[in-house]
Amino acid sequence: MLEFQLPYYKHHMTLSIEDKERLAGVLVSNSETFVTKGGPADLVKKALKKPIASKPLSKIAKKKKHIVVITSDHTRPVPSHITMPIILKELRKHNKGVRITILIATGMHRPTTKEEMIEKFTKEVVENEEFVVHDAYKDEDMVFKGVLPSGGELWLNKLVDEADLLISEGFIEPHFFAGFSGGRKSVLPGVASKKTVLWNHNARFISHPASRAGSLLDNPIHKDMLFAAQAAKLAFILNVVINSEKEIISAYAGDPLKAHNEGCKLVAELARVKPIKADIVVTTNGGYPLDQNIYQTVKGMTAAEACVKPNGVIIIVSSCIDGHGGDFFYHTLADAPNAQAALDKIEGIDPSETVFDQWESQILARILVKSTVILVSDLCDPKIITDMHMLHAKDVDEAMAKAEKIVGKNSKVTVIPDGISVIVKD
Repeated sequence: MLEFQLPYYKHHMTLSIEDKERLAGVLVSNSETFVTKGGPADLVKKALKKPIASKPLSKIAKKKKHIVVITSDHTRPVPSHITMPIILKELRKHNKGVRITILIATGMHRPTTKEEMIEKFTKEVVENEEFVVHDAYKDEDMVFKGVLPSGGELWLNKLVDEADLLISEGFIEPHFFAGFSGGRKSVLPGVASKKTVLWNHNARFISHPASRAGSLLDNPIHKDMLFAAQAAKLAFILNVVINSEKEIISAYAGDPLKAHNEGCKLVAELARVKPIKADIVVTTNGGYPLDQNIYQTVKGMTAAEACVKPNGVIIIVSSCIDGHGGDFFYHTLADAPNAQAALDKIEGIDPSETVFDQWESQILARILVKSTVILVSDLCDPKIITDMHMLHAKDVDEAMAKAEKIVGKNSKVTVIPDGISVIVKD
């Protein structure tokens, strides 16, 4: 008997495989065995003390009047309860009275609630600092910053112009179409207008062969994001690398491009694994906070997509406690007779006509055309899942039983305990 503990919301589900011969392989990031040199806070302080291609943050902030710190929202596991107090202390080291605004980069997600802010940043920080939650749907809050390399208009939160120093914090992980998270992504899509996000996430870019996890070279989505960060005058970043327990294992600070690139090198080194093909691939979205909805859960499916055989089954364990995560995302799939019809419609949409959450629908439809997806959750309405052309199971045993009816009881199984932590490439 083989057993695997799969992250699910704030705890785990157990996958049991009775016959060891059925296991094709297990894909895990080397971040789980990465040896850190110091505790989480120490790693952050060390990175800030010796920034990459930049003066220390405290010196940059010395004579500034209004500093804006872009930070991630409730859907990202950035350990801001550790990083933000350290950043704030550095900013005020030589500038006690400076005005600091913390801008939560929601992209096009729902607003972060006060309860979620307290959980993420601590009650002390939330009650004593100035916070603004970005709203991509408020055109009056945006400022025009030029034309993207791809031809779209760049509109960003007007706070980027009101600040005399713009910095950001975030974390670096494989990203299923931007290559990696972190760095420039805090600006686009983080604090961009809906019209800019829609253009950047268009169907042509999503289907581009370079728009994949671990890929930055020739990635059209990444190119637009870099331009946006430069246009916003993002001056300094602090990005961390975390393991599956959401613990900081490395930190990078300094020049937005160079520091991010160094962090991406480590993540690529740790995360890259070769695909192990199987009829059944079991994966997750890494647990809370990344598995709060189906929208985010598509990310974890892409690692399994690279391993599942044609007409095979992907089992993904994800709470989806908040439901689908977007009405447009839901209806693009649910209102189509099948996944192929949804995919055909999306791929025919011009970049200028991109609709909300189209990119996530496109990737999910692409996966569903090739394989059956069984979403495991006892916290999500099963009808939402089945409406979107997936199967539902309340636990892993039920999912395995359903998968075996499709591909056979003795079919091989590949296990990816954390689907968003790996880059699956030959």
